Amino acid sequence: MAWKRPKCGRTFSRQDQPHYCGKPKTVEEYIEAQEEAVRPRLRRIREILRTALPEAEECISWSMPTYRKGRNIIHFAAAKKHIGIYPGGEATTVFAKELSGINVSKGTIRLPHDQELPAALIDKIARWCYKEYSK
Repeated sequence: MAWKRPKCGRTFSRQDQPHYCGKPKTVEEYIEAQEEAVRPRLRRIREILRTALPEAEECISWSMPTYRKGRNIIHFAAAKKHIGIYPGGEATTVFAKELSGINVSKGTIRLPHDQELPAALIDKIARWCYKEYSK
């Protein structure tokens, strides 16, 4: 039997299925809309990106947290089993060796919820993206 979310009226196959009731307007709103267990990881990624990209604007683009300067530099988003970081296809190619052992496809890095975040690597990729994409 389908379950209808009281707040937004959307129908789901299982009760209390996490989702967005509308689009988040801020990164903090995006993080607060996620499952409680994932929020500390999202905040940690946000902290890493803010430190690596102090001159970038923090915003929501494509319904996910984004850092931009003139154009989008890097995004991140929560998924059921991982957090995705989206630095673009060129970045995943440049950092392929360092990303070995991590689930990567063109432009996407998937960091499982049950593994430690590679903070130094996220920082390094973000700084590279800033240098390459904020021209």
